[in-house]
Amino acid sequence: MNDPHTTALAPEPHAIAISDKSLRRRSLFAACGAHAVHDGLTDVIYVLLPIWQAQFAISYAMVGLLRGSYSGMMAGFQLLASRMARRWGRERMLVGGTALAGLAYLIAGQAGGLAVLLLALLLGGLGASTQHPLASSIVTDTHEAGGGVKEALSQYNFAGDIGKTLIPALVGLLLLVCSWQASVSLIGLLGLAAAGLLWWLLPKPGELQAIQKKVLKPIAGSGSAGGFRALLATGTLDSAVRMGFLTFLPFLLKSKGAGTAGIGVALSLLFVGGAFGKLLCGYLGARIGMMKTVWLTESMTSILIVAALWLPLAGIMAMLPLLGLALNGTSSVLYGVVPELAGPGKREQAFALFYTGTIGGGALSPVLFGALGDHTSVPTALTVLAALLLLTLPLAWKVQKGLRA
Repeated sequence: MNDPHTTALAPEPHAIAISDKSLRRRSLFAACGAHAVHDGLTDVIYVLLPIWQAQFAISYAMVGLLRGSYSGMMAGFQLLASRMARRWGRERMLVGGTALAGLAYLIAGQAGGLAVLLLALLLGGLGASTQHPLASSIVTDTHEAGGGVKEALSQYNFAGDIGKTLIPALVGLLLLVCSWQASVSLIGLLGLAAAGLLWWLLPKPGELQAIQKKVLKPIAGSGSAGGFRALLATGTLDSAVRMGFLTFLPFLLKSKGAGTAGIGVALSLLFVGGAFGKLLCGYLGARIGMMKTVWLTESMTSILIVAALWLPLAGIMAMLPLLGLALNGTSSVLYGVVPELAGPGKREQAFALFYTGTIGGGALSPVLFGALGDHTSVPTALTVLAALLLLTLPLAWKVQKGLRA
């Protein structure tokens, strides 16, 4: 005979469904917020570099070192962050990393010399290393039971571009009314506030375990080492071509007669298209599959890069949003495949490896293709980039084989 008190206290299935949906929504909002803040803190350095060069009278080599110190620490410590998360918990590591990035900017705002500034940027990069692998795996775990992992990851990816747009623009406005020290300190406070918000929003381990028990068919099976290696190579090539193209685009536009304002407008058109490409291609990948989407976006990117060499300035400006959509859209499709190829219990490590490869490829590409451009020409370098991108087509086929296995 049923206990009436037990029956009365038992939660209704509808209430459980609402609770799970709320948890997924909260987790996605937290991950998107973390991505937006961290990417904004990373790219705001571009706004500050000319100011620091004038303030500290440093060479271009030292300017490169300042930029590279942040991105290098971010890329180099992602694997360590994923390992530490197993011991300390992803939520604590993500909150702590965000707080450290904010604290780093507070230190940078008080920097009276180059050594303190460099130390602050190293600390900021260390804090930023937690975001990509941990936030991505949290989104995957919370959405696995309800479905829509690929769509959620595309929203997460899109949020990063929003942060890259808004936070540097905010600092640019702040610099009109206050010193760079005050502007940087305010950005540091933003990072600390984001850490506090993450602590409140992120699911607690007990909540996450409860929702994972409802997963009927986990995304990650036994893992496919060959498929994951092909995915990593695809992501690295895609990132390398993207960053190489962005390096040469201003020079190509200048050769077509564009001025400084025109180049700024062109980059804005490209970035707007890219942001929506990250959102839309994630959904497209979920509908027609990874391989078809990658073949579509990468082929389109390669063709449009070559077309940009022959088109007049007006033609390039008209096609840049479409090029941005294809150029950036592939990344969302690839991110969505990472959990499907990760082995059991290795989701954070898989995301860390993937992001390390893509960030590393993006960092090396401007250097290597810049040297090629010096020895040949900008059109030749862009042609090589377009041809290199076609290597992702057989790699995507290899990834698809890994998924089927």
